Amino acid sequence: MRAEGGDPSTSNAFGERLSVEQVEEGFALTPKFDADGLIPCVTTAADTHEVLMLGYMNCEALHRTMSTGEAHYWSRSRQRLWRKGKTSGLTQKVVEMRIDDDQDAVWLRVRVAGSGASCHVGYRSCFYRAVELGEPSAGPARLVFTESQKSFDPKDVYGDAPNPTQL
Repeated sequence: MRAEGGDPSTSNAFGERLSVEQVEEGFALTPKFDADGLIPCVTTAADTHEVLMLGYMNCEALHRTMSTGEAHYWSRSRQRLWRKGKTSGLTQKVVEMRIDDDQDAVWLRVRVAGSGASCHVGYRSCFYRAVELGEPSAGPARLVFTESQKSFDPKDVYGDAPNPTQL
């Protein structure tokens, strides 16, 4: 299922991709969405520069983020648009939005409301584990927790609803 935006006002928000030079050196925002209508978005904390999450945006999510100043994403697991923090209150206020050289990836610098956490599991960052490098001695590669405690209890925020990203 393609994740293209349903908001017709977004069609005027972005320029047409005419040439490599125009995309890489020009002044028009001409995002390149993938075959599913998505563009990856790295989100970092504005003050600490910590990577908080990797999400995806469709045309409408990108447009709403630009127009409201709050981060919106496309949920691949739920197949719908969502405003980060709508349920949890941990909204992401955009301080700066950047796009990479060929305009196929977005970077948001945000300030997060509340506890400052961005991960639905309760940690500050979705990248709360490191992968041990080197050849594993036996079994799968080992993960090491980089955050010692959660910023909030997901059950207090989301209840006992099943996590849509779980297997």
